Amino acid sequence: MAENRPAEAAFENLIGKQPLTDEELAALLNAADYDDRLFAEADLVRRQVYGDTVFVRGLIEFTNYCKNDCYYCGIRSGNSHADRYRLTEEEILSCCREGYALGFRTFVLQGGEDLYFTTERICSLVAAIHAAFPDCAITLSIGEKTREDYQAYFDAGARRYLLRHETADPAHYEKLHPASMSLANRKRCLYDLKEIGYQVGAGFMVGSPYQTTAQLICDIRFLQALSPDMIGIGPYISHAQTPFAGQPNGSLALTLRLLAILRLLFPYVLLPATTALGTIAPNGRELGLKAGANVVMPNLSPLSVRKKYMLYDGKISTGDEAAECENKICTGEESAQCRTCLEQRVKAAGYHIVTDIGDVRR
Repeated sequence: MAENRPAEAAFENLIGKQPLTDEELAALLNAADYDDRLFAEADLVRRQVYGDTVFVRGLIEFTNYCKNDCYYCGIRSGNSHADRYRLTEEEILSCCREGYALGFRTFVLQGGEDLYFTTERICSLVAAIHAAFPDCAITLSIGEKTREDYQAYFDAGARRYLLRHETADPAHYEKLHPASMSLANRKRCLYDLKEIGYQVGAGFMVGSPYQTTAQLICDIRFLQALSPDMIGIGPYISHAQTPFAGQPNGSLALTLRLLAILRLLFPYVLLPATTALGTIAPNGRELGLKAGANVVMPNLSPLSVRKKYMLYDGKISTGDEAAECENKICTGEESAQCRTCLEQRVKAAGYHIVTDIGDVRR
């Protein structure tokens, strides 16, 4: 490695908790020969903060309607081929009951920006879940709202909010979104959420169309300024019913490298091994855990709708066979009902799942 002195200097500064220049970050992002060392250091740091525990979040994808037309997303408003659905409050509560029995203590309500779900409806839903499961955390991932909306959700009982910024570079943002959307508003939302008191999650796609190393560094700098509690990243995966159909998918290797770098930059952060990792490689999420991730988010949504929440092609949805999972490998354990199989795979990777609300440890 002597010939890659910038990467060596960057690696030493990173593990020594010294600031990295943009040039050093670029060298490390492009240095595949440092991956094993990065993963080992990231795993050491996550064990120092979180031990070998992995937190599970029960994901409930409750609507695939969305008013936005993001160019990379399969549930974009312009996709006339999408089979739209909404879950009722009772269906959502049923998902929570099932998840609670399986040991989940965090429920993540995720959906498109669906105008049907007004502030009042979301607050009613959050309050109902909070009343039924007072020892659980409620996470929302429902997009850009007003500060007043975010405050109302918080007052109803939501305490966490996931809103990936997708890219922190304004020019890149414009290439991925219609003119009706703005990076400035996305950032405003994230800072509003922090000020209200949420545990906040941000994040970005790895390998999205037109992305450069400089833009990835811009993402890291934004995260350093925001200091979120959770960082969600995953490889970009194309969808046939979007303007980016046919674009190459993001790199598993670069995503894992970034997970390790983020763990070392943010030792405290909650870092998921995402569904996209499990989609792009059968053992992707196990590799993510070994690179510093400490959260997995299995799906609690009814089997009947999982294939309809198709943000990208090939997304793990498992189908009817997943709930059985006897004597066969579940396809990625996207089904929360397969918790036993998920526990076995996490254990085989060197970690263990805990029944815990899983708060951030700063």
